[in-house]
Amino acid sequence: MTTSPTRTDATTRREQILKEAARLFAERGFHGVGVDEIGAAVGISGPGLYRHFPGKDAMLAELLVGISERLLDGGRLRVAEAAGDPRALLGSLIDGHIDFALDDRPLITLHDRELDRLKDEDRKRVRRLQREYVELWVTVVRELHPATPETDTRAAVHAVFGLLNSTPHLGTPLGREATERLLRDLAHGAFGALGAGA
Repeated sequence: MTTSPTRTDATTRREQILKEAARLFAERGFHGVGVDEIGAAVGISGPGLYRHFPGKDAMLAELLVGISERLLDGGRLRVAEAAGDPRALLGSLIDGHIDFALDDRPLITLHDRELDRLKDEDRKRVRRLQREYVELWVTVVRELHPATPETDTRAAVHAVFGLLNSTPHLGTPLGREATERLLRDLAHGAFGALGAGA
């Protein structure tokens, strides 16, 4: 007796396809990768990918919209879990973003290089999600540094994102634990500097 693929199997296959597509797109560029190569990376024929995605454009959109949604959802969850403690919340947001920056490096590269390839609707959605994510950080940093002008706070948040999202360019790896510690210390130090001149 044969069984049909379950929803979990299909989800897992989609996730495998997206993971390999992100890696390949980041390594060789969106136009440098064919559907057949993505299929080969997950053990299915190129045409077999069309059972999961209508094409490469759809994969790119799901990757970039999906990571923006995950970051925002994760940030909102951390806000709820912090229960009004801004210092704990900032530490949690930093740790969560470090996990993303270390675990999803290809998506950082992909975002930097390929965001403009998205359809207008998808690109606007990514930007909206990103703005909402930034606001979570701005709100908590302003609570910790109320004397700092909002423009400075917002600039500091973007600067810390730039720092944390530099992981694809780190060169010689320090190891996961050491890299986490370095990024955490640098991020906290950057925000701590906001109050240094007050």
